[in-house]
Amino acid sequence: MRDLLDIKYWIFDLDNTLYNGQTKVFSKIDKRMSLWISNKFNVDLIEAKKIQKKYFYEYGTTLSGLMKRENVDPHQFLSFVHDVDISWLPKDHLLKEELIKIKEKKYVFSNGSHAHIENVTKQLGVYGLFDGAFDITDSNFVPKPHLDPYKKLVEKFRLDPTKSILIEDIAHNLEQAKNLGMKTVWLENNESFASKDKDKPYIDYKIKNLPSFLKEINILKAA
Repeated sequence: MRDLLDIKYWIFDLDNTLYNGQTKVFSKIDKRMSLWISNKFNVDLIEAKKIQKKYFYEYGTTLSGLMKRENVDPHQFLSFVHDVDISWLPKDHLLKEELIKIKEKKYVFSNGSHAHIENVTKQLGVYGLFDGAFDITDSNFVPKPHLDPYKKLVEKFRLDPTKSILIEDIAHNLEQAKNLGMKTVWLENNESFASKDKDKPYIDYKIKNLPSFLKEINILKAA
């Protein structure tokens, strides 16, 4: 892990990364997607879920598929699906403590919206600890794992990829980061889509808990 002591730019995925995926925050968003599709195309929720997942697997996000195949308004979709109550999500004091100790630049990199990033980070108690956020609108609605948003992220914040690290729950989303020269960290989970590429060579580190990983790095820095 000593190769991480020179990292100058810490990049964090949002959903199922900054918070534990077991909290099922994203499942609420997932249900809102199905409901939106059901209402939009006048189909039942079972058919809506099929459409939703079909576009997700083919295009990287459901929204990307809906835009390309159905010409939907992305802002309307994002506003609806991220309108979820997460007031029950607990503050993560350990995460906050370790993020504060990281004096280098810190960014959130999400396929969600800026409003969703703000909502989640505020609820977790870590809002204001990041130097910037990159959302799906910043990439003109082209999602991870396509290369374009990674390049735009680097350009927007003037990052040096060789001094950057990306932490993600979806293993495949680390490939393009590695191709650009970043260090990569996969947050282990049992979701089939997120874990199907867990043994690929573009993953540098596998971790079970984000605050614990950051604490280990911070201890090394202080030694």
